[in-house]
Amino acid sequence: MAQMPGLVLPSYYLYYQSPVKIVETPDGGARVWRVAIDTGAWQEKNDLFSEIVFDIGGDVFRRTAEDFVQEVEAFRAHYLKGEGPIFALYETVRSIELLADAESRHETPKEQALIRGIRQRTFVMFEEQLRAAGDPGADPDIARSA
Repeated sequence: MAQMPGLVLPSYYLYYQSPVKIVETPDGGARVWRVAIDTGAWQEKNDLFSEIVFDIGGDVFRRTAEDFVQEVEAFRAHYLKGEGPIFALYETVRSIELLADAESRHETPKEQALIRGIRQRTFVMFEEQLRAAGDPGADPDIARSA
């Protein structure tokens, strides 16, 4: 798959409510990675390249690296269940959100900042676990540079 002129990689998207990233390959091509709904790991989905880049489907939204990290972690927290420190932090975020909902209000700026910080941290933790397990799509550095 050849890289398109003007397409800056890596690039980040929300594709039908699923986080997707397009990264450059060592040979100058591009690889498309989508978060798996059942594991939170990265699935190679190069067949989505044209639809995402040309926005053919109409439900494709470009994201900054920072917003992408938030989207990935909101997605993982919503669909995945488990034990351990990452899931404890997902529960912390869920508790903050539920409290605001119960009080019929938006999260305060302090709560929003806390949620963003927790999600940035869980992204790095999750990505480091994926990398250690050999997931070629894992990249904890996205959150470190966001």
